[in-house]
Amino acid sequence: MSALALILVNRGHIVSGSDSRENTTVEQLRAQGVRVFRDQSAANIDAICSNVDLLPLVVISTAIPKSNPELKAAKLSQLKILHRSDLLAALIQAQPSIAVAGSHGKTTTSTLLTTLLATTDQDPTAVIGGVVPYYDSNGHAGKGRLLVAEADESDGSLVKFQATLGVITNLELDHTDHYANLDELINTMKRFGQGCRRLLTNFDCPILKEHFDATAWWSVKTSAGVDFAALPICLNGDQTIADIYEQGKRMGQITLPMPGLHNLSNAMAAIAACRLEGLSFEDVQQGLADLQPPGRRFDFRGTWEGRQIVDDYAHHPSEVSATLTMARLIVTSGRSQLPNPPKRILAVFQPHRYSRTNEFLYDFARALGEADAVLLAPVYSAGENPIQGATSESLAKAIRIQHPSLPVAVAENFNQLTLLVQKHSLKDDLVLAMGAGNINNLWRQLTCLDNAKRCPPSLAA
Repeated sequence: MSALALILVNRGHIVSGSDSRENTTVEQLRAQGVRVFRDQSAANIDAICSNVDLLPLVVISTAIPKSNPELKAAKLSQLKILHRSDLLAALIQAQPSIAVAGSHGKTTTSTLLTTLLATTDQDPTAVIGGVVPYYDSNGHAGKGRLLVAEADESDGSLVKFQATLGVITNLELDHTDHYANLDELINTMKRFGQGCRRLLTNFDCPILKEHFDATAWWSVKTSAGVDFAALPICLNGDQTIADIYEQGKRMGQITLPMPGLHNLSNAMAAIAACRLEGLSFEDVQQGLADLQPPGRRFDFRGTWEGRQIVDDYAHHPSEVSATLTMARLIVTSGRSQLPNPPKRILAVFQPHRYSRTNEFLYDFARALGEADAVLLAPVYSAGENPIQGATSESLAKAIRIQHPSLPVAVAENFNQLTLLVQKHSLKDDLVLAMGAGNINNLWRQLTCLDNAKRCPPSLAA
């Protein structure tokens, strides 16, 4: 929502909203002229209506319940109400656009794509699900020809998007609170692909390969039978070197300033999208030096008592596995963009949603086995009701069954989690906090602990 607000206010619209939390995003919105109320109250709607000549348009997301006082007031005032996806769909259709979807990597891919376009003087408009380091924001109202949007599949609303170019990074079952099975997700993603004028997809994903007809394919495993390929020459903890192929022809070599085969795939998708939109390979190649992943993607937060703290958004077993594989590469190669090469991985994982924990309990256990030690926070509910057996204690039990020698501990609350990090971590550890909830507050909690202060309750909320 904040990215849309930034774009609209920069295009001359009067924009208001509400957020009970004070953070960098809210500060950015206010600095751009967005009126942000501190609470969600029916009085906010009255205040907005009294200050404008035309009745405002109210935009909501799937996360807004029917009981929300602002939504109820908007309905009583007979204001027009749009879902966030309807507004984004209108922006996507208003200009040539690239919509990036997929189960994993869509935020990184759309961030890398936006950065490549920006560094090649395309000045795209961007609506991204994470902070784009190049703009230090998740939204940008560009003056260029293209719009880049992250297309979230969690509620199925991406079927409304009719992009010039659709990108699907990969596909596997997730969001079981919305999709009953994989077939439902495949059908939804097919509708998204059919709504796009052209479709670029990942040849290395078996589900995409079996079920989708794409305009173009990319791979990081083969250059045969695909339109674009990035074949790795060297995978280190601080960079990836690969040869780029188009239609089987070698175009040149790239150095990607980030580790991990999954990041190479994300970058190849971004490069391929740029090429399909007419950018020269030489321009794209030069722009690679400026690439950085979005916020909360292996995001170095700082050093605490000799431990390096990294925050990552991984909240699906495949994402946890990819993140830990990359962390292991950093440890074993002795090369890293971190201040010091770590010697051990302490995974601090916060399961996100009871439904996801229940569906993938044993997959999470298998993925977390790639760490040297594991600490588990309580499940972050994201508004869901508890499900019997979908707990961090159950996950710990599954880990111990699959990996009997792996140290595992479970925290009862966030403050105890901080103490467990202090107890179980060692100097030169990589403390890798993973999850889509509030696990990113771990760094601030540790900072409070380091300063012998009691952390404010808001940090653990």
